[in-house]
Amino acid sequence: MTESTAAIRPSRLNALDVFRGLTVAAMILVNNPGSWGNIYEPLRHAAWNGLTPTDLVFPFFMFIMGVSACFSMRRYDFRLTAESGWKVLRRTVLIFLIGLGIVWFARFVRGVAAGKSIADCIFTFGTIRVLGVFPRLAICYGIGTTLALLIPRKALGWTVTALLAVYALVLLLGRGYEFSTDNIIYIVDNYIIGPNHLYTDTVDGVSLKLDPEGLLSTVPSIAHMLIGWLCGSMILRYKDNGERCCRLFVTGTALLFAGLLLSYGLPLNKKIWSPTFVLTTCGMAASVLALMIWVIDVRGYRRWTPFFEVIGVNPLFVYCVSTVLAILFGVKIAGTDTSVHGLIMDGIRAVTGEGQPKLASLIYALSFLCLNWCIGYILYLKKIYIKI
Repeated sequence: MTESTAAIRPSRLNALDVFRGLTVAAMILVNNPGSWGNIYEPLRHAAWNGLTPTDLVFPFFMFIMGVSACFSMRRYDFRLTAESGWKVLRRTVLIFLIGLGIVWFARFVRGVAAGKSIADCIFTFGTIRVLGVFPRLAICYGIGTTLALLIPRKALGWTVTALLAVYALVLLLGRGYEFSTDNIIYIVDNYIIGPNHLYTDTVDGVSLKLDPEGLLSTVPSIAHMLIGWLCGSMILRYKDNGERCCRLFVTGTALLFAGLLLSYGLPLNKKIWSPTFVLTTCGMAASVLALMIWVIDVRGYRRWTPFFEVIGVNPLFVYCVSTVLAILFGVKIAGTDTSVHGLIMDGIRAVTGEGQPKLASLIYALSFLCLNWCIGYILYLKKIYIKI
């Protein structure tokens, strides 16, 4: 370890594990309602332009990934070497393959349950969705970390600005804010990836192969991750947690105001990951992290944190497990016309009554979250940390 690295090594920030755990818990909650037709409005994504609390979950995790990547690269003095490059490449490929594997597994299980032949269930690669949450995390981690290791820190902010500015121009010139086949994102993704490998989205009754984790919209997502990296670098530069809170809060406020002011010409839109969406959500994430550092690491209020720490120390593993369980719960039980999901919902509705469908849906989501927490808790007790 060089002297410069030792000088910037911070004490463990419990707030980061809690924030990460809180974000993954929210991801599991909003992705697994009892019924997609009965959800409280704050738990829905915005149909197109706009922002809901649910729209904050994924960008918050992307921001945290940038902060964590910065922390993990300090052992390499923030230089791209054979060792650091191999670590980045290995993790990028692993996360990407996990994403593809989950999508394939879902199609395989549902195909078998529907009575299709094993061969038809296995060989579904011609129509499998290539991109998604895990692939986006993988691409942004891989490219973002590589850029951060190659570009001097003082120039990294300008790199982020350039990425967002170019993308903003592309959206304005390419009808990026229209949900139509004239949208540049639709055109690029369908041409390069192909419609058979894209998610079908529906807005106001119109369905298009416009993937919210598509290829073109990954460009601003990389900038998003780099903003998290820059905030992580800021944390490393200051040893005092009070100073870290102030710096993070000022940065977050500046980003938030910039995003909201620019949204009058460039609307907030998660599905195309608009530049203002990046600025606004990164600003909120930085401010929330500052608040958590102050509450947890400065003031020492930690009685409420263990639940989220359990998930935060194994975030991607717990999220991966939740996705696999959701797939299995949705498959019909042999010899019946229902699934584990259906049986649980029947039991919840028996308690809440048929007149509370949204409440029943929320109870299911909370119960499913607690199940996954229990799995994470077993690992936590055994001090098993699965790095993905």
